[in-house]
Amino acid sequence: MILTGLNFVAVTAVVKHLGNEVPAAQAAFLRYVLGIVFLIPMIKPILAARLTGRQIKLFVTRGVVHTLAVILWFFAMARIPIADVTAMNYLVPIYVTIGAALFLKEPLPPRRLIAVCVALIGAVIILRPGFRTIDPGHIAMLGTALGFGVGYLIAKQMSGEVSAAVVVGMLSITVTIGLAPFAYAVWVPPSLAQLGWLFLVACFATAGHYTMTLAFAAAPVTVTQPVTFMQLVWAVALGALVFGESIDPWVILGGGIIMAAVSFITWREALAKRRANADDAPSR
Repeated sequence: MILTGLNFVAVTAVVKHLGNEVPAAQAAFLRYVLGIVFLIPMIKPILAARLTGRQIKLFVTRGVVHTLAVILWFFAMARIPIADVTAMNYLVPIYVTIGAALFLKEPLPPRRLIAVCVALIGAVIILRPGFRTIDPGHIAMLGTALGFGVGYLIAKQMSGEVSAAVVVGMLSITVTIGLAPFAYAVWVPPSLAQLGWLFLVACFATAGHYTMTLAFAAAPVTVTQPVTFMQLVWAVALGALVFGESIDPWVILGGGIIMAAVSFITWREALAKRRANADDAPSR
């Protein structure tokens, strides 16, 4: 998870470095196109899965939502500090918790509901409406987290039906297709250097997802989840040292509150699962 955080911070840094040189939709499209090389091993599992019409519709829906979320993320990265982007991205599990309760009928006990409310307070602390100007990039990040949350819910549902390779591969295919018209509408000829940077984004993003998968296989989520808070620490340091961004203690405080709430929800879910497994175990 430490390597995962470093990889995702590297993604953020490269996109921040590019800034507005390449339009957000085009940069996102090129990131996925250049990452097609990592899709090759997934083609065979996708063809062998024999997806049903319902599964294809769900994958397309996820692709549409993820497409919009990725565009908003690239837009936000060019406008607001790295720390703000990283801290607000912690809202994804909160949206997932709310969505699971609303659409998947999963329980939302009082303690978990309180944790959701605490996390939303953390988001308000980061944004501080009325005390500072809210940049369109902050609004974009709210949409990004919502889009990623919806995509995660669909992935969670599909992971029980098809392999991880199919889930990841279908996301790459649908998002690449979905980004194409948006990229075409704002297309500017990219330089070789810009293409190189965006390929680096694809490499770091793929490596991040891979190390995250290894972490989930090696330890419980209750162990790996709190480690992701280090990503905010690295993002703050990177923004200050490389991009000259001022350190905002309110962003760190808000991000810490959100991360604490997410960790609590993760711990409660693990505890509930452990109790359920104990109840299902045959008595001796």
